[in-house]
Amino acid sequence: MKTWHLLRVVFFHYEMEFIHPFSDGNGRMGRLCQTLLLMQQYPLFEYLPFETLISKNQKDYYKALSISDKRGESTVFIAFMLQIISNSLDELLNTRTGPISFSNRIQLFIASGIKEFTRKDYMMYYKTLSSATASRDLKIAVIQKLIKKTGDKNKTVYKVL
Repeated sequence: MKTWHLLRVVFFHYEMEFIHPFSDGNGRMGRLCQTLLLMQQYPLFEYLPFETLISKNQKDYYKALSISDKRGESTVFIAFMLQIISNSLDELLNTRTGPISFSNRIQLFIASGIKEFTRKDYMMYYKTLSSATASRDLKIAVIQKLIKKTGDKNKTVYKVL
């Protein structure tokens, strides 16, 4: 994941709150924009329960905003939001039950932001996957035009379309 993109989006969220462009709903708009901007780069963010976690930590959310406003810099708010994002990822991983299907495996892998990879890279991402299952996943993904295969045997490289 590109850290700079994540930081820019969280900073944008803070700035939206700071300038307070609307008479009402600035927090909701800031959180919506944050989610949409993150989803553009990483579709996985569609499944993160930001609103729920912020709601559960609403007091700390407003405290982080207040401290950042008083200091005139966004560091406290950014640190808070990065922790919320980390907690969201943990919650998403902990709520998933049962084996993951082929389509979910491919979607999650593509959503991770990897643009070019080998079968070995795919297997490193899913450490418990057999080489036969990895090969089958990649073959189906090529057929479905989710990825493109170039090269042969140990020179094979896949590119996300």
